[in-house]
Order: sequence, then structure tokens, then C-alpha cells
Amino acid sequence: MELKEYLTEKAEKVNTALDRLLPPDGKSHSKLCRAMRYSVFAGGKRIRPILVLAACEAVGGKEAEAISTACAFECIHTYSLVHDDLPSMDDDDLRRGNPTCHKKFDEATAILAGDALLTFAFQLISESAFNGADKAAALRVVFEVAHGAGPGGMVCGQMVDIESEGSEISFAELENIHILKTGALLRAAVRSGAIIGGADTDELSSLTRYAELVGLAFQIADDILDVEGSTSEIGKTVGADAKLNKATYPALIGLEESKERSRELVERAVEAISGFGPGAEPLRRIARYIVDRKN
Repeated sequence: MELKEYLTEKAEKVNTALDRLLPPDGKSHSKLCRAMRYSVFAGGKRIRPILVLAACEAVGGKEAEAISTACAFECIHTYSLVHDDLPSMDDDDLRRGNPTCHKKFDEATAILAGDALLTFAFQLISESAFNGADKAAALRVVFEVAHGAGPGGMVCGQMVDIESEGSEISFAELENIHILKTGALLRAAVRSGAIIGGADTDELSSLTRYAELVGLAFQIADDILDVEGSTSEIGKTVGADAKLNKATYPALIGLEESKERSRELVERAVEAISGFGPGAEPLRRIARYIVDRKN
């Protein structure tokens, strides 16, 4: 199966599950539900949930066992975008080509929609244990998600990123921001999928290394797109990083070196899972897609 077809098929399955699992747009708390659904279904590549599914299948697991957790990762990712776009954060008007949540609704609703998506993600993961999934694996996944999204991962990275605006930082400090801000949640997605799929210690170690390298490459690609991309392609205002004087790879080491760095990371990621068979081919192709994408 070609990668484009694979990504489309998996994204459609994730979207179908999200539509089924998210609170309906009913009379009770309808504004909150509308804001949650608006943000989740405003677009997006569904890379994080697809990585959950791909990692699960790479170790011989079944997609059905991981779909709820995959949806949980999309809820967490969407919450982070909703909050990132707020006036007190990056103050963005566009996300995924649509008005940001606080522009479509209002700031208070956007904050609460993000809060709701984050907490709902843990409901999705825990419900899987009540519905027949391995309870020990579900508990491990809860830890992975909380660690990757919380003060030991994404949120910490966002804080350091804000604190670094307008400051000169070292390459090591920049890399640490990226590892936390973007890489930690991607790492958690791959590890969670592998845990659900029953990965052994060696498989989990290899997939963890893959995820760490891919996560860093992903954020470098985002940095590059903010310079070279177009608003119509990436779905948000380009040049925002420069406007906020954010620490980025292009700003620190230049565009060409940033591109070379991202390609090198991807090749190392692919090498990290060289011991896997054909079942890991989607992971290999996703790694290369990350640096070639236009949005």
C-alpha cells in the first residue's frame, strides 16, 4: 500500500472513531461540545494517532485494540493547539486553515474546550481497560501519555519555548525545547501503540529511539515550513515564529543546515527499526514523509 493511501485510510478510521467517541453536539453543554468538535474536525494529518496504530501493528498488535488510545492522542494534540493559539500564548487567528477556536467562539470557551479534550483523552484510555483491554497495559499507557503531555514533556517544552522568546540560546537548549515541546508526545504515541501491541523490551527500546529521532525531525520540519511554507498550504499564518522571536532551527543554524539535520535524523530513525520486518514499513515511510511534507 502506498503511504498516501495508508495515511488516508488510517485517518478516516481515526475520524470515524472520534466522531463516535466525542460527546455529541446536544442540548446539554452544546457550546462546549461544538467547540471540542470544531477544533478536532477542523483538519489535521492525524500523525500522532496514526503512529499509535502503526507502532501497534509493527509488533503484531491489532488496530482495534489501539484505536481509542489513538483518538486520545488526537484529543491531546488538539487541546495543545487550542491553547497555543490563545491571545496569552501565540495569539493566532488561523489553525488548519480555519479560524482558531477562540476566534470562532470566545476565549473562555476555547480554554474550557482544551481542558475538556485533555481530560477526555484519559477517559478514552481508561475505558479501553473496562472493555476487555489488558489492564496493566492500559495503566502503562496512562503513564506514557501523562508523562509525554505534562510537566515532564510537552507542557514543559511550551513553557521553556515561551521563556526563550527574544533570548539567545545554545543549540543544546534549542534541541531540548523541541524534544519536550513536540518530541515527547510523539514518543508517547509510538511507545503507547507498541505497549498495546505487546512489544517486548528490545522492540520497545528500538521504537522509542525511532520516536525520539522522528519527533525532533518533525519539529525541525515545522520550523522550516514556518519560513518556506504558505498560509494556504500549512493552514496557519506563516512567519509567526519570527514575529514572536521564537527559538527555531532556521534562526539558529540556517535553513540549509536545518534541512540536512532533519534528513539525518530521519535516516537514523529508520535505522533504529531496521530489525523489524515488513510490518514496520509504514513507520519507515512516515519518518521520510515528515521531512518532505508541505503542511
